[in-house]
Amino acid sequence: MPGLNMIVLSDDAERLRGALMLAMAHAALDGEARLFLQLDAVRLLAPPIAAPRDADHAAAGLPSLASLLEEALESGVSVLACQSGLALANIRTADLDPRIAAGGPISFLQSIGAKDRLLTV
Repeated sequence: MPGLNMIVLSDDAERLRGALMLAMAHAALDGEARLFLQLDAVRLLAPPIAAPRDADHAAAGLPSLASLLEEALESGVSVLACQSGLALANIRTADLDPRIAAGGPISFLQSIGAKDRLLTV
């Protein structure tokens, strides 16, 4: 199965929420899923992780953004935080979950296989 690679381009928490759900679905089908949070999107990883609509999701019986991220990492979804985005948001890699790596767009793009899928969200 081709890998699923997604670039999250903004700090819109609902876009990250959607990307995490797609990544977990792909992982459940035994596919490799990776997310690259570019520039401002990295802000979403700053502890404590929360989203403006978490209460709405909880009221509907759905997990919070923090819970989704935890579940995605546990299911083997790879998450890469943009190094420039970390600097922009004044976040240290030591502040992130240790399962989240820091890197750049070149290394992310170089690791995508010829038959893999690439989406931007």
